Amino acid sequence: MGTPPVILSIAGYDPSSGAGVTADVKTAAALGCYAVTCITAVTMQDTQGVYGVEALGTHLVDGTLKLLAEDFEIAAVRMGMLGSTEVAATVAAFLDSHKLPNVVLDPVIRSSSGTPLLDDHGLHVLREMLPLCHVITPNVAEAGILAGSEGIGEGQDWEAAFPQLRRAASALHDLGSKAVVITGGHLNPANDFLSDARSRVMQEEVFPGERIQSHSTHGTGCAFATALACRLALGDDLREAVRRAKQYVRNAILAAYPLGKGIGPLNHFA
Repeated sequence: MGTPPVILSIAGYDPSSGAGVTADVKTAAALGCYAVTCITAVTMQDTQGVYGVEALGTHLVDGTLKLLAEDFEIAAVRMGMLGSTEVAATVAAFLDSHKLPNVVLDPVIRSSSGTPLLDDHGLHVLREMLPLCHVITPNVAEAGILAGSEGIGEGQDWEAAFPQLRRAASALHDLGSKAVVITGGHLNPANDFLSDARSRVMQEEVFPGERIQSHSTHGTGCAFATALACRLALGDDLREAVRRAKQYVRNAILAAYPLGKGIGPLNHFA
């Protein structure tokens, strides 16, 4: 057996292990990769909600990132919750100086229960970070917030939402995003939309999906972004990586077992 690709997870700590770095470790292991992690913030949460967030000191984040980059050959990066303006700026400076491959940004702005996880100044830094990433994976709400465009309601019809998705993707490209995957788990049907501006001709693709009625969907965005980073590290091109990451999340939802009293985690090893 060869040495697995190393995935760097830069994200928050979720004690329920449905999202954040612990979920990323499980996803990477399930896909034949090895995860190293830099925790950006600790949260007080369970399957029913987020009740507190505390960002780590920038010296801890900066030191951890530099040590890991010096010790490991990193094949891909998955960024999730950054937690504060200061941490976001620290991570941006690290990415700018180290030029790591296959940087996937999952722009975590608020929790699924509605708790803000990044302030307005941090959102500004996040926008400035977009050119440093190879692909970003916002859901429909995050895409609208990042792009400063109109919101797209949960459960909205895909055909009606599609023009808004295209406008949001175009705005994100104007901010420096190379490739954008807007995940459509909140739309009907749950199609994902890829807008790729890496070549002279803009390329778009819709990945068909369907909404799954489940109480085990906590951390789907983390799982998708990490699976995408893993597939890129394993040599897939972007389209194939998106397709396989989407299938991975679908399988993980369908195979999930009930845990907790709220929205439970996926089965990352399905």
